[in-house]
Amino acid sequence: MALAPSRSGSEPVIPEVEMNAGADQAASTVRVTVVQASSVFYDTPATLDKVEKLIAEAAGYGSQLVLFPEVFVGGYPHGSTFGLVIGNRTAKGKEDFQKYHASAIDVPGPEVSRLSALAGKFKVYLVIGVVERAGYTLYNTVLSFDPLGKYLGKHRKVMPTALERVFWGFGDGSTIPVYDTPLGKIGALICWENRMPLMRTAMYAKGIQIYCAPTVDCMPSWQSSMTHIALEGGCFVLSASQFCHRKNYPPPPEYTFGGLEEEPSPESAVCSGGSVIISPSGTVLAGPNYESEALLTADLDLGEIVRAKFDFDVVGHYSRPEVLSLVVKTDPKPAVSFTSASEKTNAG
Repeated sequence: MALAPSRSGSEPVIPEVEMNAGADQAASTVRVTVVQASSVFYDTPATLDKVEKLIAEAAGYGSQLVLFPEVFVGGYPHGSTFGLVIGNRTAKGKEDFQKYHASAIDVPGPEVSRLSALAGKFKVYLVIGVVERAGYTLYNTVLSFDPLGKYLGKHRKVMPTALERVFWGFGDGSTIPVYDTPLGKIGALICWENRMPLMRTAMYAKGIQIYCAPTVDCMPSWQSSMTHIALEGGCFVLSASQFCHRKNYPPPPEYTFGGLEEEPSPESAVCSGGSVIISPSGTVLAGPNYESEALLTADLDLGEIVRAKFDFDVVGHYSRPEVLSLVVKTDPKPAVSFTSASEKTNAG
């Protein structure tokens, strides 16, 4: 493992970790980068500036796909309770949510246009976690872009975890895309969605080859989940986690960490990374990194997918649809639908 030098003559934003970049660069090889870094909390413009610098670093290293962590734009509210107790929400908690809502982005919107432009400028596939604002409801969302600067679409997290259900809405089956690209079939599930067997099966059925798993789970057990998915799905797994300290959040009393006996020190890690890239055989190609912000880069030999599927194709030769099957409902589920008498007459 070696640190790649800066290409521009200046220091890179964060270190780039080169793992297997000496591999044969055949047409079936894809270079990918996983970003492990912290958002600039409550400051979306500054976060987008940081996104640009990190994409530039990855693109300068030859990466064709760049994955950012869960809700990188908008930020993950580590330690916040938004003033919630059963039967009550505090006035400060509501003010905290107002700030968080202001840091979220509309999809589409100017921030999405900027992300599209960055993907086109640096000619990369970009997969990035954002806090999506839809009116007064927020969603944990992943956006995808192609190297021409085209916005491909989004995935909304279908099941927020624990207290996340207080401040994020629920996605539905209409946003579980897998994109067929020249690099392979690319898709994403967010954090503990990856523990949902039926969600994973839906992705496998769509033929996913480069499986993106943005997260804020820095526990060692996350590595077992990522390895299992690579083996189960016969796909490459890219997991990007945030790495952040207490000092990356506003100081108390503006922002406090609940559930702790004492306020963490500024240098305390509140999310310690664990980003990783794993092959379909379960081999770790890069990471896990628990040390600092970093760019993890690896070359993916797409031929390895076929070799893995020969052993185990979970939705193909190793399936038993006459015994076990899955139905995925892909139609949107809006809270309110409007119809008119004329529509009913025309339909008749």
